[in-house]
Amino acid sequence: MGRGGWKGRGGWQQAEIPSADDAAAWFGGRLPDGWFVGDPDVTVDREEIVIVGELQPLTGEYADDAARAAAEDGRISRFREETRDERIEIARQAEHRYQRKVAWGASLGGTRHLFTTHSAPVMTRLRQPERLVLDTLVDAGVARSRSEALAWAVRLVGAHADAWLAELREAMTKVDDLRSQGPDLS
Repeated sequence: MGRGGWKGRGGWQQAEIPSADDAAAWFGGRLPDGWFVGDPDVTVDREEIVIVGELQPLTGEYADDAARAAAEDGRISRFREETRDERIEIARQAEHRYQRKVAWGASLGGTRHLFTTHSAPVMTRLRQPERLVLDTLVDAGVARSRSEALAWAVRLVGAHADAWLAELREAMTKVDDLRSQGPDLS
C-alpha cells in the first residue's frame, strides 16, 4: 500500500478527492422548491453523499398507526417515482463535482426510506478472536454473513459512541487545520 498522505478531513486516503464542505449548500440551492420541508439532511463521507429530506406532512385522518404508516410509505414511493429523472440528473452533476456517489432518501412522520445507497467494500484483516465474534453473530442469526455482522458491529459502536466520535472528528479537523497552515518558519 503506497503512501498517499493525510488528505483532508476524515483520515488517511490514497487519492485526493474534492472537498464536499459546501455540499449541503450546493444541494440546498440546486434542489427544486417544494420537494422537502426545510433543508434536507446531507451526509458526506469519502465514497458517498446521502440526501434525505422531509416530505410535506399528510393531511388525512387514519384509522390507526398502521394505516398512517402505509400512507407515509405510499407518499415516499410516489415522491421517489415522480422525482426519479430529476434526482438522477442532480446526482450526475454532484457526482462530477464531488467525485462521490449520491444516494437519496425521504422521511415522513415516522417513516424513513433510503433509496439506492452505495455499499463500499472495506478491506480488513481480522485475527481469529475477531472472526469468532463475527461468526457468533452469524451463527446466532443476528447477521447473514461476516460482512453483515461487521456492519452491525460498526452501527452498534456508532450508536453508543456518538459523543466520542464527534469529539474525535473535531480533533481531526483541528489537526487538518494545523497541517494546512504549516509551521511558522519566520
